[in-house]
Amino acid sequence: MNSRKPFRQLPFRALPETPRRAHDFLELPTERVTVEVDGERSRITHRVVGPASAPPLVLVHGLMTSGYSFRYVVRPLVEAGFRVLVPDLPGAGASDALAAPHSAPRLARALGAYLRATGTWGERVVGNSMGGYLAMRLALDEPAAMSRLVNVHSPVLPLPRLHALHFALGTGLARRVLGRVVALDPERWVHRNVHYRDETLKSREEARVYAEPLRTRAGRRAFASWLGDGLDPADLETFARDVGRSSAGFPIPLQLVYARTDPMVPPEMGEALHHLVPDAPMVWLEESSHFAHVDTPEAFLAAVLPFLQA
Repeated sequence: MNSRKPFRQLPFRALPETPRRAHDFLELPTERVTVEVDGERSRITHRVVGPASAPPLVLVHGLMTSGYSFRYVVRPLVEAGFRVLVPDLPGAGASDALAAPHSAPRLARALGAYLRATGTWGERVVGNSMGGYLAMRLALDEPAAMSRLVNVHSPVLPLPRLHALHFALGTGLARRVLGRVVALDPERWVHRNVHYRDETLKSREEARVYAEPLRTRAGRRAFASWLGDGLDPADLETFARDVGRSSAGFPIPLQLVYARTDPMVPPEMGEALHHLVPDAPMVWLEESSHFAHVDTPEAFLAAVLPFLQA
């Protein structure tokens, strides 16, 4: 199939209780680490898997998800020789929200604070979607923050729908209305707004995990701030300008991984980013999605491991 549309979404009532592809992510022990962002303290929940002697690798999730999105690649990455750290970003998963705004510059600083707090400053990072965007922003501001970065399907330019979204969420009233809508049924909201190429990969388990922060008022406020402030078109324009400004290229080794059939971030975004950083190796995944590490984990691992192990 060459269509960018996902497979037809299953009705929520048809979701199986557990994923058809087994994993043990939820059995992994969680830890809490305290970070300070702009003078505010926040507790980040994360999972750490692998021997302490192995080189660290940090996996950074995107909007509407949490560290759970990497459930199918944690064990293979450990087997490949890494100590894998999987945080939930502020306001996502089981981590504390920040006081608003959850803007991209602020979330990037939160990621930097997490790297410092866990002793992974200067190590390898993989970022999916908004996680890749935040990691690139951090690397632009502080190149020493990571040794190399894999950016998987991140946004680059402010698409018209992002302008519309930012305008629609421009007031506190609009964000409160969004919160009330989400509160009606957080699990169904997640099901409608997280898309895979193969929608049969979804489960009630996944819906519960991603919906957990949306069950509280603070979590819904954080989610609205991620949408309205984290994807601010002006910040994306500044980001694209900063990425393309240096004639010396991106300040750290960077790999780009995009799917030609991504139903959430069009492939043109990958092409645009590669135009800005032509020296970065570019890998196109066929028949995959915005969450290649869920849809096609084997292809994802084959793409990123040679770069990460270099």
